[in-house]
Amino acid sequence: MVTLLIVEDDALLLDALSGQLTQQGWSVLTASSVPQARAALQAQAVDGVILDLGLPGGDGIDVLTWARKHIEGLPILILTARDGVDDRIRGLNCGADDYLTKPFNMQELQARLGAMLRRARQPAFTQASAGPSSTVGSLEIDHGAHSATLQGQELELTQREWELLELLVQRVGEVVTRDDVLAVWHANPPEPGQPATALNSNALEVYVHRLRKKLDTSSLVIRNVRGLGYMLAKPAP
Repeated sequence: MVTLLIVEDDALLLDALSGQLTQQGWSVLTASSVPQARAALQAQAVDGVILDLGLPGGDGIDVLTWARKHIEGLPILILTARDGVDDRIRGLNCGADDYLTKPFNMQELQARLGAMLRRARQPAFTQASAGPSSTVGSLEIDHGAHSATLQGQELELTQREWELLELLVQRVGEVVTRDDVLAVWHANPPEPGQPATALNSNALEVYVHRLRKKLDTSSLVIRNVRGLGYMLAKPAP
């Protein structure tokens, strides 16, 4: 589950944001001042931040610059009443991934959050943090060689199957949404000689089915998470 930190000193807005995002399936942490925000970021890893600028104990830009120095690649969306062009430029130049002004539309906020988090998970962002290989149960994948072995036998994988499997392994035990997979596919056009598959949810279902068949001889299970996506379950110890 994706975890967000909301940094907002307006108690009513903080409560409303937290409630609506929680209903949409996000895990939410909250902070209402600069010191609380830093403490929260030091105490627990989060997948993204919604950041107000006018805060007690400093300014939201202080949180932004601190996070950029201490937490590499953390997606941060500024949500503020400061709607001047200079404010937008300053926020983006200081490292914000997106900037949305109040009052705002909740659906637009969720869309921007989703897009921001998808960008952060694309290979350009995740490749550096991935090790040379990963092992889950009897499955071992070599990130550099784009190959995988199951119980010592090499799996025959298409490019799309490989990209899906790598994403599931990198986030084993966590939900991978359909949008997450489609974002990776859009970022990686087919290699020469590979068919140009339509990038949609129906195609994704086909590739999930194929991977399940190829993992069938092991204890590894790709689960459907209703309304959200898929998860490679952690194997029993």
